Amino acid sequence: MNEQEFDVVVIGAGAVGENVADYAHRTGLSTVLVESELVGGECSYWACMPSKALLRTADAVVAARRLPGVTAEFDVEAVLKRRDSITHGWDDTSQVEWAEGAGIPVVRGRARLVGERVVEVGEEQFRARHAVVVATGSRPVRPPIPGLDSVRTWTSRDATSAHAVPRRLGVLGGGVVGCELAQAWRRLGSEVVLLVRGPRLLPSAEPVAQELVAAALRREGVDVRLGTGLDSVAPDGDAIALHVGAETLVVDELLVATGRRPNVDDLGLETVGLDGPPSVDDTGLVQGVGGEWLYAAGDVTGRAPLTHQGKYDARIVGAAIGARAAGGPVDTAPWGEHVATADHAAVPQVVFTDPEVASVGLTEAKACDAGLRIRVVDLPIAVAGSTIIADNYDGAVRMVVDDDRQVIVGMTFVGQDTAELLHAATIAVVGEVPLARLWHAVPAYPTMSEVWLRLLEACRSG
Repeated sequence: MNEQEFDVVVIGAGAVGENVADYAHRTGLSTVLVESELVGGECSYWACMPSKALLRTADAVVAARRLPGVTAEFDVEAVLKRRDSITHGWDDTSQVEWAEGAGIPVVRGRARLVGERVVEVGEEQFRARHAVVVATGSRPVRPPIPGLDSVRTWTSRDATSAHAVPRRLGVLGGGVVGCELAQAWRRLGSEVVLLVRGPRLLPSAEPVAQELVAAALRREGVDVRLGTGLDSVAPDGDAIALHVGAETLVVDELLVATGRRPNVDDLGLETVGLDGPPSVDDTGLVQGVGGEWLYAAGDVTGRAPLTHQGKYDARIVGAAIGARAAGGPVDTAPWGEHVATADHAAVPQVVFTDPEVASVGLTEAKACDAGLRIRVVDLPIAVAGSTIIADNYDGAVRMVVDDDRQVIVGMTFVGQDTAELLHAATIAVVGEVPLARLWHAVPAYPTMSEVWLRLLEACRSG
């Protein structure tokens, strides 16, 4: 068996693995990427990028229609063609060229740990002088529903890469993937039924977000059924029969969007003493393994399963590996160079439904669970900027304030174009900017950022 040696071996060349490799390589360490599928990973080809491409055109058209005197339509085939161009036709040549151009070789194949610092890929072995990094992402969870294995189903990959619009689409699951893709395919022409076992959509979001998104989906014709489990599934000719209580719903495709789990199958973690997904400290070091050599980042850790947060973790891990390899100090103080502090208190997320849900930090419920003494400010987004964006603008914001420290610990915006409000809130949360200082951050007129002034006024008067 051929053996090669590198300073760092990265398993998984998605967005997270690419960033780990890049940052470790910048510190002067020789680094290799191992990937069994496409370099660029889930986000580039099957998740963030294609799903937003499917949503964007219809979003723009619907937004235009909210203005008087505007008529607008779109061509479905053009939407699908644009989606294909954004994914480069599921060809990763440009991503491979980037890595190799940066001096990071790419090895194709399924990697498996076979011992300390040793990774096997087919007939080759790669020995890491300093670190092995697991960045293998996550995979869909398939619920144990009778008959589900007897029919074809869509995963999120199928739903973002499909080249034809199903006449009838069933969506199982009311999380981010279920809500976004239910709306995307409804606007592309499908009849959509959304089945959600729990009482609300987007269960980790603030209630105002759950309610406004559910109302919007229903207005657009999505059959949203909350508190509705899927009892069983069966083939119905070329279609699929969904048995829901005494009712049978027939769909042409069924998207199963019931969550994801760390992708560690056949990774060989047991050879280094692990019996499940890796648990990491804030520098990315895997716990329960002797020595400072095994790291993990991104969805596989279960910490903050979002692409941008995984890339943040990857930058931290790459820098920490470089510092330890050089024998230098590792800054492990909160918000230090080598610790992913934001994973705990300042995770930003956008749900790209219409209305968008843009949030960062703690919800009211999570802040209470953390034992904080909080104040909550709820307001409609009713400012000059929103009236310019759309007639009868319908949006809301919730601000969660730590009353003892007088800083914002959580913010949620719901409404058209609210994603662009999020980074200011993220900076306020990460920087722990006192409310008294925020009073001097004057929002430009007329923009939706005027809602910051209204929030601070309400906070003062309350």
